[in-house]
Amino acid sequence: MSVQVENLEKNMAKLTVTVSADQFEKAMQAAYMKQRKRINIAGFRRGKVPRAMIEKVYGPEVFYEDAANSLINESYPAAMDESGLEIVSRPDIEVTQIEKGKEFIYVAEVAVKPEVKLGEYKGVTVKKAEISVTDEEVDAEIENTRNRQARTIDVTDRAIKEGDTAVIDYEGFQDGVPFEGGKGENHSLEIGSHTFISGFEEQLIGKNVGEDVEVNVTFPEQYHAAELAGKTALFKVKIHAVKAKEIPELNDEFVSMVSEFETLDEYKEDVKKQLLKRKEDAAKGAKEDEAIQKIIDASEMDIPEPMIDMQCENMIQEFEARISQQGLTLQQYMQFSGTTIDKMKENLRPEAIQRIQSSLVLEQISKEENIEVTQEEVDEQIQKMASAYGLSGDKMKEIMSDEDKENIERNLSIEKAVDIIISNSVEVEEENKENEAENS
Repeated sequence: MSVQVENLEKNMAKLTVTVSADQFEKAMQAAYMKQRKRINIAGFRRGKVPRAMIEKVYGPEVFYEDAANSLINESYPAAMDESGLEIVSRPDIEVTQIEKGKEFIYVAEVAVKPEVKLGEYKGVTVKKAEISVTDEEVDAEIENTRNRQARTIDVTDRAIKEGDTAVIDYEGFQDGVPFEGGKGENHSLEIGSHTFISGFEEQLIGKNVGEDVEVNVTFPEQYHAAELAGKTALFKVKIHAVKAKEIPELNDEFVSMVSEFETLDEYKEDVKKQLLKRKEDAAKGAKEDEAIQKIIDASEMDIPEPMIDMQCENMIQEFEARISQQGLTLQQYMQFSGTTIDKMKENLRPEAIQRIQSSLVLEQISKEENIEVTQEEVDEQIQKMASAYGLSGDKMKEIMSDEDKENIERNLSIEKAVDIIISNSVEVEEENKENEAENS
């Protein structure tokens, strides 16, 4: 295999990968072995048709797709390494030569990690945070805890109201005809959660267990299913059960149930300390974000589009993992919210760019400051992760990939870069910051 690299504009590059004719022949033979049981030719038993006969009848092209996919999957990682480039996108691949007996050639267009021209990163001014916790905030936090400790009870003596969870069957009809994706059984729907199409949940309020309800809705104009966008629909709903939360009383018994304390006063004082710590952490994060954004604004970098696209895709995968823990698929979320993958990417784009810019700037600062991460620091971080999963440090190392360990080292390096920024930042009062902005 050989790789030729051509640098393009806007931090893009083209890799021309050439695989020998011998390797291509091996891939063709593997494709034949994979496909032969599916190919029928009169006079031969299934799976016993010689490759030469198949190629005579159908042409060698019948094996090209499998052979090409196999060779690309096998050769591209090695081509990345051989190129010496820091590739930050998935490849856009085009096969440029595929012919029996000849070399197999394909071109992979990729985004390359952009260079960063750093602005001043020491002496950055940040807003000084004034941190306090009010009695009202303490009460609200305790109320949230009471709601989390609520037990679920079946409701049989009243109608549905907001906050209840209705267990329903539903089926949607458009002009009297059921539509795809509009049917569900034994679905738990929290009234007021706004997870269904606007107007659906409100029409269940006042209804009772056992009732059959007809719910009329209008799909959003920008709904992901074009055939339903802006259209009215009728849902036939069967209410199987209604469940409600029973919130515990606020007393010493509740305190002993949710904390290590015995009295309400002690518990309130601890809640206040926790809220203060949370606000301090949030203020620290806000200070870091403000300082990093100022450095980004003072720096120069040209981010290639495919890098942004991949970041958006990664963020959608993160979101999909989060909602899956709630029993919701990405397809269901898009259906109920009326969005699409393209719209999600569009909405995520500003945050994706900001994430990339932050990462690039912090990595560059790490280089400028010659930041080093010791093996002991990496091992300490792995041990923390192992403890969270109830594993030993050695076992955690065993199951981690080299890439996982490299990411830990990279993250520790970035943390040190952030520490340098913050330790050299200057806190100013809000009024001074306004004056500074006017004078700049």
